[in-house]
Amino acid sequence: MNFVDEIDLKVISGDGGDGVVRWNQTRRNQKGGPNGGDGGRGGDVIIKGVRDSSLLGKYRGNTLFSAGHGGHGGQNSLHGVNGEDKIILLPIGSVVHLKEKDTTFELLDEEEIVVLKGGRGGLGNEHFKSSRNVTPTESTEGKGGESDVLEIELKLIADLGLVGFPNAGKSSLLNSLTNSRAKVGNYAFTTLDPNLGDLFGYIIADIPGIIEGASEGRGLGHKFLRHINRTKALVYCISVERDDQIAAFRALLDELVKFDPLMEKLPFVILLTKTDLVSEEERNDMINELKTLSGNVYSMSIHDEASVKTFSDNIVSFLRKLE
Repeated sequence: MNFVDEIDLKVISGDGGDGVVRWNQTRRNQKGGPNGGDGGRGGDVIIKGVRDSSLLGKYRGNTLFSAGHGGHGGQNSLHGVNGEDKIILLPIGSVVHLKEKDTTFELLDEEEIVVLKGGRGGLGNEHFKSSRNVTPTESTEGKGGESDVLEIELKLIADLGLVGFPNAGKSSLLNSLTNSRAKVGNYAFTTLDPNLGDLFGYIIADIPGIIEGASEGRGLGHKFLRHINRTKALVYCISVERDDQIAAFRALLDELVKFDPLMEKLPFVILLTKTDLVSEEERNDMINELKTLSGNVYSMSIHDEASVKTFSDNIVSFLRKLE
């Protein structure tokens, strides 16, 4: 199943049940006092956050959700049953926009939010009894439910986001650190969707490769970048294959800041990747240059288990200091 981070869902809340005209009948009085019950309320439409980033993909074949209708009132002031609420599970990080109401909600934890209220139940004839009208034949119908379209956009929430140009080794890094199964290939845009992994309880997101101009929508820029601005920290993955590692870092940072100026304030580390492709001397020269940008500079090759473990230990320590 392909990762889905945008979907529209049609939602309808329940109609309220009708109030009814009924009488307190006895053998001696076939039309005693009024005792028609009220209708039940219609069910609400509720969204609930859950920790499942793949959930939207399960809704592609079922995009209509309806709450239950309220039951009609009954004899002896019997209240109609309330309609069943419809709870729609959505990934934490979802931004939900109600198209008709022009209202937006964000699910940032395992919370429940009522997005559409069910219709009120109608009144039975006992509500209309008065000193002047002891046998009312009046009742009211239940109110209709509401309908709308939920425009849902998922923005992943992760402890650490891996960013870099295409083919920087991010997916391989994620696989090495977390035993994830992200697709790996030696060409641009191997990763078309974000991949997630767990490192000692920290969620790491491999954000698809950024290209220059991504902040202006080039490539799949906006689709990729929206998953970055909710991460708590970043790893800038810079390959030794780049001609100028300093320029590569600045170009990446520039794209992120153009998309969201707050990205400049996120804690980060720089990781020099694919170090098995250069000599130790060349690697050290690159590291020393990158240290002019940050005190948190590391290097790694997925073919060197020692360097993978060292970086894993360092990144966990880095994340713990942010707590």
